Amino acid sequence: MAQTGIGGHRQALRSLRTIMAGDGSAQHRLDRIVKVIAAEMVAEVCSVYVMRAGELLELFATEGLNPSAVHRTRLRVGEGLVGEVAARARALNLPDAQSHPLFSYRPETGEEIYHSLLGVPVLRGGRVRGVLVVQNRAQRHYTDEEVETLEVIAVIIAELIASGGLVSPVETAPAQGNAILAIRLEGVRINEGLAMGEAIHHTPRVAVPQLVADDPDTEHRRLAEALSAMHSELDDMLAHDAFGRPGEHRDVLETYRKFAEDRGWLRRIGEAIGGGLTAEAAVQKVLDDTRARMRQIVDPYLGERLADLEDLAYRLLHHLSGEVRPAEMEEQPESVVLVAHSIGPAELLDYAGKRLKALILEEGSSNSHVAIVARALGIPVVGRVKDALSQVDPMDPVIVDGDHSQVYVRPGEDIQQMVSEHFSERQRRLAAYSAQRDDPAVTRDGVEVSLNINAGLLMDLQSLDASGADGIGLYRTEIPFMVHSEFPSVEAQTDLYRRVLEGAAGRPVKFRTLDIGGDKQLPYFRESFDQNPAMGWRSIRVALDRPSMLRQQLRALIVACDGRPLSVMFPMIAEVAEFQAARSILDMEMKRAVRRGQRMPEPLEVGAMLEVPSLMWQLDSLLPEVDFLSVGSNDLFQFLFAVDRGNPRVADRYDVLSPGLLSVLESLVQRCAERDVELSLCGEMAGRPIEAMALIGIGFRNLSAPAGTVGAVKTMICGLDAGALAGFMNTLLSLPDHSIRERLRDYAIDHRIELNEL
Repeated sequence: MAQTGIGGHRQALRSLRTIMAGDGSAQHRLDRIVKVIAAEMVAEVCSVYVMRAGELLELFATEGLNPSAVHRTRLRVGEGLVGEVAARARALNLPDAQSHPLFSYRPETGEEIYHSLLGVPVLRGGRVRGVLVVQNRAQRHYTDEEVETLEVIAVIIAELIASGGLVSPVETAPAQGNAILAIRLEGVRINEGLAMGEAIHHTPRVAVPQLVADDPDTEHRRLAEALSAMHSELDDMLAHDAFGRPGEHRDVLETYRKFAEDRGWLRRIGEAIGGGLTAEAAVQKVLDDTRARMRQIVDPYLGERLADLEDLAYRLLHHLSGEVRPAEMEEQPESVVLVAHSIGPAELLDYAGKRLKALILEEGSSNSHVAIVARALGIPVVGRVKDALSQVDPMDPVIVDGDHSQVYVRPGEDIQQMVSEHFSERQRRLAAYSAQRDDPAVTRDGVEVSLNINAGLLMDLQSLDASGADGIGLYRTEIPFMVHSEFPSVEAQTDLYRRVLEGAAGRPVKFRTLDIGGDKQLPYFRESFDQNPAMGWRSIRVALDRPSMLRQQLRALIVACDGRPLSVMFPMIAEVAEFQAARSILDMEMKRAVRRGQRMPEPLEVGAMLEVPSLMWQLDSLLPEVDFLSVGSNDLFQFLFAVDRGNPRVADRYDVLSPGLLSVLESLVQRCAERDVELSLCGEMAGRPIEAMALIGIGFRNLSAPAGTVGAVKTMICGLDAGALAGFMNTLLSLPDHSIRERLRDYAIDHRIELNEL
């Protein structure tokens, strides 16, 4: 560099700020910028490539290369060294670029005489907008300070590109269809429910008015003041009456509050300010850098952290700029359907109470932080809706069907009328289900069926009374672990399990031990990345490899029971030896409790979840060891058919009402009956009336399903004759059919059995 140290760095930024504030076209300013960079960094070459439609990087300005190559030289993302910088969204520092295997020689540029190369991505909004490159004839390795300087300058060039003066925004905008065309979008269910409203885009970007700082000390002070204001705002949010009660939604917000004080995040912002940027530009730079790195990693936990980081960064930018956040804008429709790429939990709370009816996400998962908060608010959410922001225009009328994972955009009057009728019918059914809430689930021929709910949050306990369920057939213990920033202590776990048992008020609760790994990562426990998460290092495999985690959980369960009944089941058991190993850990904790004089669970029941098909061939050895067996139909189905439930191409290729799967389940019913072992099924299959009817027809008498489905399943049970249904099922199981669904539907119509879902 012509001037070494921070002083030279700031001199370059001051020169660039003068150019940005001056007259002339965007192209003229870019031409001047590359000259300044080349001079300040003592580089023979400085070039800027801008991303165009079709992921093409076009040379837009250069100092040192052949001027005739400007607007002629183009590289695809991943092509050549410039394309590699764009593809990886990371700096590339090479003392001898021409020896690199990705070097791509373009004779029109005249760059063959240059050896060393430093390239950095030009990032904005987490996307690569171009590449900034410097080159020298001599072979040299650029210093860390030079890399940092070029990265800071790239922030300025990103704003120039975003202004639209170089490439029209229309060129790279997603193609939009007919604005009045009604469309139906599909995603995944994150929170159930049905809602109608008008679309509002969650576009939290804040304009950064000035990029280069006049006085770093002033910027550090402004950052500290904005952070203090943001922390106070988050504290007020935590103190709000709606979120003051205990529960996982509060744990989410407290974890989010701690994330706002993350030292690494704040240090990087401080370093960017020290490098010459304003506080706003520093926050935006750190966000863009982090977003570009994290989006290349397929990791559900990191994806969740990215949503939190984006939420925090935009919240901090609003405090720095004084701009009104989108959620605070007065002009909102009466019923808001929020559409977002992703959103953090605190950002969602900004919209809550402001007529928010539903949420549509381009990303998202059922275990995400925003999903947990949305459940607390009772907001239907559909996630992983591809290109939702480009397909749903602001103020479009939208129907969100969380129950069936569908979104209707600009629906016609016929669809709106149909949904309105569905609303009315839904309310009628809810009233009917509520009226029979306390009635037992008994068939017309006197067969009793135990209906239980699946739960994983303290707020789910409210559904026990509302649904009239007999108990909790599956309590997923991992969800509270996923919202903490560190592994919960035995005391914290004990308090949680005690509250679950007290909330159940004497009704049975089956606690499933930690089912983590795969797509359910803990923020403080990420030791592997599996090519196939569903069949990787997860669940009981993790617990047996890290027995201290299981011991602490079982210890907490024993203490929490305080003499009450305790039912524990171990998930994803693939062989009897795994169950025996887990049971031996439980026995160790029971002996420890006895030595300490603690009140022991009475009675204690220990079971296994049958999700891995291999266990079906070990029932003679397994059944004498267990007090109960619970079928996890979701995993069993995907393992039996070798189908990835998260892959839309194959998820619906097979049917759970296939004769093959039902035959496997019928055999299991018979084997458990012979050994007098309680058998249940807990999965989505148990919550759909037609599928629950099939299960009862092959002998299941204990089902556990989402709370919202209990009423519909109970209505179905009360209308059927179990004996007659069993006889009919016997005629179907040997069929070679893909599915017996339609045959069962016809049977229900003939016998006036209600199969309606909400």
